[in-house]
Amino acid sequence: MVGIIELFIVGFLVLSVAGSAVKVAREYERCVIFRLGRLIGTKGPGIFILIPGIDKMVKVDLRTVTLDVPTQEVITKDNVPAQVNAVVYFKIVDAENAINQVEDYFAATSLISQTSLRSILGQSELDELLSERDKINTKLQSVIDSQTDPWGIKVSTVEVKDVELPENMKRAMAKQAEAERERRAKIINAEGEFQAAQKLQEAAHIISKEPAALQLRFLQTVNEATSEKASTIILPVPIDLIEQFFKKKKE
Repeated sequence: MVGIIELFIVGFLVLSVAGSAVKVAREYERCVIFRLGRLIGTKGPGIFILIPGIDKMVKVDLRTVTLDVPTQEVITKDNVPAQVNAVVYFKIVDAENAINQVEDYFAATSLISQTSLRSILGQSELDELLSERDKINTKLQSVIDSQTDPWGIKVSTVEVKDVELPENMKRAMAKQAEAERERRAKIINAEGEFQAAQKLQEAAHIISKEPAALQLRFLQTVNEATSEKASTIILPVPIDLIEQFFKKKKE
C-alpha cells in the first residue's frame, strides 16, 4: 500500500515537472530565454522545453501597439502656445533587444514620443502645424524610430491628432479668414467690372462704326421699357433724329 502511494507521488511530481518544462508560444509571441541569468536565445512560435529551475523566460508580444501620447504644452517657432496630442504605432522587431537594452520598452517609447513631439513642433510655425500635418508626422516618425531602433522597436506611424489653440488666437485666425474672404470677394468683383467695361468698350466701338446699330439698340430699349407695367415712360430721342428737323428750319 505504501509503495503505491509513493509511486503516485513520484508520478505526480514527474508530471508537474514535465508540465512546467513544456511551454507554448503563439504565432505573434516570442519567448526570450535566460539560463542561470545568461541570455541563450529566443524560442517560439510553437512548443519548446525549458529546464525547470534553471531556465527563465520573458514573453514578448510582436503585434503592433497603439500608444496614445498625452497632451503636451508646445510653444511653436512663432511663439504661439498650443496643446497637442498624438498617437504612435510601433511593434517589437527584436525581442532580445527589447528585453535586454531597456527596462520598460513601452514606458521608454512613450517618454521619447512626448519629448520628440515637443521638440519637433517647437521648431515649426503655427501655419506649418495646421497645414503641413503630413510633413510633421513623417518627421516625428523618423526621429522617434531612430531613437527606439537600438531597443528593437520599429515605429511605423505617428499621427498628430488634436491641436488646441488659445481663445484669443482662435478669434484672431477667424478675423484673418474673414478678411481674406472679403479680399477675394473684392478681387472677383473688380475682375467682373473690368471684364464688363471691356465688353462695353467693344460694343461702343462697334456702334460708332455702324449708326444703324444704335437705332436697333434704341428700339430694343423701348420694347423692353414698354413691356413693364409703368404709368410713366421716358423715351430718350436720338440726336440724329432731332438734327433732321433743325436742318429743315434753316433751309
